[in-house]
Amino acid sequence: MQIVKIESEQQLKQAFDIRLQVFVEEQGVPRELEMDEYDVSLEACSHFLALNDEVPVATGRYKTLEQGIAKMQRIAVLKQCRGLGVGKELLLAMEEDAKRSGYVATVLDSQCSAEGFYTKLGYTTISDEPFLDAGIQHVRMKKLL
Repeated sequence: MQIVKIESEQQLKQAFDIRLQVFVEEQGVPRELEMDEYDVSLEACSHFLALNDEVPVATGRYKTLEQGIAKMQRIAVLKQCRGLGVGKELLLAMEEDAKRSGYVATVLDSQCSAEGFYTKLGYTTISDEPFLDAGIQHVRMKKLL
């Protein structure tokens, strides 16, 4: 497994293809909610791909939420690769990049079904109650780097 920071439009398109498959096709999120202003360019935020034998199998991105805090977003693993540790490797690589870039903490909005996954990776739920995002229940979680 190799985790790379996206550096080309081709890699960015591969990331979008994964997100569309996972979020739009599988979970029914409207495409217009899935793609946003942070997807317009490589500079808009930090995008990542997980590659298995050069084949993209997962993606994620982070942006600045506020000074010193990165917001992890759009973490998606193709169905056939779930449960193999891909998501963990991806997120840890993203956190390491954020730390090298000067961030001291990360937050993310986890689907409630994935809350346990993020808890195992050191995240703590900080929202009082679940909230809807794109029609799916989420909780906000935080981790110090």
